[in-house]
Order: sequence, then structure tokens, then C-alpha cells
Amino acid sequence: MSDKTPNLHAAYALDSPEEHKRLYAEWAGDYDDSFAALEDYQLHIHTARAFVSAGGQGPVLDVGAGTGLCGAVLAGLGVGPIDATDISAEMLDQAMRKDIYRDAIEADLNQGIPVPRDSYAGIVSSGTFTHGHLGPEALPALLRIARPGAQFALSINAKHYEKMGFAETLHKMAQGQIRNLTLPEVRIYGDLAAGPNKDDTALIALFERS
Repeated sequence: MSDKTPNLHAAYALDSPEEHKRLYAEWAGDYDDSFAALEDYQLHIHTARAFVSAGGQGPVLDVGAGTGLCGAVLAGLGVGPIDATDISAEMLDQAMRKDIYRDAIEADLNQGIPVPRDSYAGIVSSGTFTHGHLGPEALPALLRIARPGAQFALSINAKHYEKMGFAETLHKMAQGQIRNLTLPEVRIYGDLAAGPNKDDTALIALFERS
């Protein structure tokens, strides 16, 4: 067992893939109730809607899918098929119980994703590029599995967009690898949220693979 109680603040304190896997294994069973509902989590809704509004369509890879919150919104908006990938087998197990995903892929994005090149017409990620979980070094692995013209919608914690190098990386990618980059800013939590992170925001990086 981890010495970090499964909650939002423990998740924000994660330093390594091993810690990430431990905490989310413990949290998977009641993540939707103990975090999403309790904290009035809204980011997955904003991200899915932004993807659809930008013209995104399937097949889609839900990156850092967790228990399937974002995938469920995508499915409700008529997007499919949807595959899920996450570092946590336990989280993926919960996601697959929602019966919205075609496939589950357990993977550490820092090591790449074991699917063929050009597999997806859309790449969506909500709440994964945050507080040190993943940095911009994971973006090339996502480009590899995206088809030319594929629509991306990646939420990035606003506090880390500049600090962790996302701004610089996306600027360089925009020189030929991606196009039509926009960065709408949204609230991560709703009006019912409390605590020190209740006013946190994220940027949703919307772009297409060139």
C-alpha cells in the first residue's frame, strides 16, 4: 500500500510512474465518487466538448483515460470508436466496465504506446498533463499514432504550460508538425468545488497533425 492516501492532493504530489501506478491502483474503485463528484470535476466535459466542437471524430484514443470519465462524455456526444490508454491497469478495468471503449491499452506514455503508426483520427486527453504526471516529452509518441489531419484536444494545467515546457514544445511543433493551434482556457472544477485547487484552470491544446 502507498503511504499517500488516495485523494486529489496525493495525486498532485506524485513524482514517478511507480507512485502513479500505486496510488491509482488504490483509488480506482471509488475514483468517480470520491474525486469527480466530490470535487465537482468538470475538465473531462470541457475537453470532450472542445474536441467535438473542433470537428473531432473517431477512431479516438483517450490518453490517460483513468476510469473513463472523458470517454463517457465523448460517447454521449456520438464519438466512436474510442480506445483507452492509461498507466494503471486498475483504472482501465474500471473504464472498461462502462462499456464505452473498444480496447484498453496499458502503457506508460513516456515509453510510447504500442499501437501502429497513424492509427487514430483523434487524440483526447483530460487531466493527464498536470502536476508532473507527464510533460511535453510525451507529445511525439502521440503524434506518431495520429493520422495526418487528426484532431487533438489535450488539457494542460495552466500553471505548468510555460514552466514545464509545453509552450516551447508546441511552438516548435507548429513549425511543420501541427497546425491550427488554439488554447482555450477552462476551469478544472465547478462551482461546488472547495479547497486550495478549486479555482485551478487548464488550457485545452486544440490542434491538428500536419
